[in-house]
Amino acid sequence: MGFFSFLTKKDEKRLMQERRDFLIKSGRICDGVIIDSETDENGNEIVIYHYNIHGVEFESSEILTEEQMKNSIKYAPGASVGVRFDPKNHGNSILV
Repeated sequence: MGFFSFLTKKDEKRLMQERRDFLIKSGRICDGVIIDSETDENGNEIVIYHYNIHGVEFESSEILTEEQMKNSIKYAPGASVGVRFDPKNHGNSILV
């Protein structure tokens, strides 16, 4: 891994945390359902979920945090979950 790759990974993690912090602080909550889950080549658990806002269906995916993975049954396919979304950009969301 080169120096640039190291910086890129660090920037991606920082940006993701800033996005999560923003949605936790300013986002609205709605109900969602887990559609599927998979493990990537790095061992990250990725869940795919959908949610509905004002009659519009949205679909997204998220890498589970370490804390979320402690309760992985909560994120199994078919499970109902809380979704926090940006009221100005409904496609920007995270699992609660």
